Amino acid sequence: MNRRDFLVELGTEELPPKALSRLSAAFTKGVVDGLKEAGLKHLEVHSYAAPRRLAIMIEALQEAQADKQVERRGPAVQAAFDDEGLPTKALQGFARSCGVAVEELDTLETAKGSWLVYRAEEKGKPAQVLIPAIVQQSLDKLPIPKRMRWGDLAAEFVRPVHWLVLLFGDEVIKADMLAVQSGRESRGHRFHHPEKIVINQPSEYAPLLQTEGRVVASFTDRREAVRGQVQEAATKLGGKAVIDAALLDEVTGMV
Repeated sequence: MNRRDFLVELGTEELPPKALSRLSAAFTKGVVDGLKEAGLKHLEVHSYAAPRRLAIMIEALQEAQADKQVERRGPAVQAAFDDEGLPTKALQGFARSCGVAVEELDTLETAKGSWLVYRAEEKGKPAQVLIPAIVQQSLDKLPIPKRMRWGDLAAEFVRPVHWLVLLFGDEVIKADMLAVQSGRESRGHRFHHPEKIVINQPSEYAPLLQTEGRVVASFTDRREAVRGQVQEAATKLGGKAVIDAALLDEVTGMV
């Protein structure tokens, strides 16, 4: 089955720094769980979180669900036909619910008797059809104690939302979430590069943001950079840095 990389980025006003890491982890878990439930397999998952964005890049996501065999059991044969051999209302109703004629049903033989069954191959849905609902469900479940509205919009989130990137390979998945339309345009650093950045492929996302947008999208990379700078400053002063983990995460959520 064919696969493509997938990218989702939600661009917002500055997110609460103390909650940024937790929001990112919950967002990623929600999307990954949704893909698993939908039967869409993939390879490595990359999470990104910066003051104005939450993003996920997933490598080699299946383009569609696998086809599957469907079997629905109907009434027992002895209850499916009347004394004249005509289909009973129970059998007619079952066939109608399956969208087929009575003659198209199969018979299933078991140790407990014979049953009428409906068998068919159900085509898997394309990933593009499933992804918007999966992303929306993950956003709805984020651990946000109090959501806010902005302008005259009905949308609610932890901070106002300004852009949404949904890319499957080089294709934009069309969707409307939190009062914004999806596209392929991200944004750089608010002050150093406020202009739009066009993302053509999901794999370009993090490198483009860093080189062009002046944003290190990886929360982990930024945290280690901050840690390194603190330790370097302490060493120059002849001391040793005592770094509080929660404070380090909070500072990382601000830069």
